[in-house]
Amino acid sequence: MSVSLSHCYVAVDDPDLALAFYRDALGLELRSDISSQGFRWVTLSPPSQPELEIVLVEPHSGRDEATGDALHALLKQGSLNGLIFRTDDLEETFEKVRATGADVLQEPKSHSWGVTDCAFRDPSGTMIRLTQR
Repeated sequence: MSVSLSHCYVAVDDPDLALAFYRDALGLELRSDISSQGFRWVTLSPPSQPELEIVLVEPHSGRDEATGDALHALLKQGSLNGLIFRTDDLEETFEKVRATGADVLQEPKSHSWGVTDCAFRDPSGTMIRLTQR
């Protein structure tokens, strides 16, 4: 038996801003951008992991209004779990992301457990970490 991750979801309040950020700042490749019932299904993949799709999903997509409102409130507070990306050149990737005007939470820092990482927020407020070993 084999199990692998195929999709993960990131809540976004503006699919166009999020698409530009994940595609242009992080270098992810657009896999799909489909409009349906007033919402969009946008997926991107890291070039080195084309089988993994990151879905940019709006808080109200497929949810009742109260649930969508609650999710949107958590998103705006920066309270939702984010993503951690691994890169082979943390300094270069960090500078590329910083140049977009992203909200930097932590500049590259080496830790005693052998990881160097940094953190910032995407345009919707979700924390994204970059790591290099």
